Amino acid sequence: MIAAPVAVFKGAPPMSLQAAAARYLQVKHFILEQIAAGTLPAGARVPSENELTRRLAISRMTANRAVRVAGVGTFVAEQRVHAHPLEVRNIADEIRARGHEYRVKVLALESVSASRELAERCGVKTGAALDHSLLTHFEDSLPLQVEERYVNPQVAPGYLQNDFSRITPHEFLIRVAPLQRAEHTVRALLPERRIRRLLKLKSGEACLLILRRTFSNGRIASIADLYHPGSRYELAANCQPRSP
Repeated sequence: MIAAPVAVFKGAPPMSLQAAAARYLQVKHFILEQIAAGTLPAGARVPSENELTRRLAISRMTANRAVRVAGVGTFVAEQRVHAHPLEVRNIADEIRARGHEYRVKVLALESVSASRELAERCGVKTGAALDHSLLTHFEDSLPLQVEERYVNPQVAPGYLQNDFSRITPHEFLIRVAPLQRAEHTVRALLPERRIRRLLKLKSGEACLLILRRTFSNGRIASIADLYHPGSRYELAANCQPRSP
């Protein structure tokens, strides 16, 4: 709980450095408590110097030091989601583990003929039948990942018969085509229009693309293009060198 502010009267002796620091921290705690309570959600403008001066009876100098207001103001940043670049995990489990709500929108679920490029990536002949899905995964109300996946029905049969609002592609594939190994390529790029629209990105905003290929019983089970908003998603890993 924030202590009641002490009024500053004209003609009062200068505030000690210790007292000034305490007032500065009071403003910081006030703002952080509003963020934690959801009063200031991501994207919201932090109260300006004038607002903080009126509400907490502090000097403009203290308010400026606390929030560093410049131009149009200071805004609460979106929290970045961290993921390990080499792990194959269920996105629904990741989101729920952070205490957020998971939901998915299925945009496509169909059988397609492999183009030359797809055939090469999937290890099949050109024209072979592949199962195709396009999904948008949401964390609360925000799209976190667009997943475009191609599955070899010879390795993972029954893919198109799933209700992916109830089960994720990951959950199904782990069950019918146990993961043997996976390959990953990570790219930062400006997405095409359809991906930008699905992720609700602004024009010129970059995204992070993970190209994943999974193997089961020595064959390629699926390939997936996983698009994430660059401003809200990042990859992180810890590496420890082996002892000589």
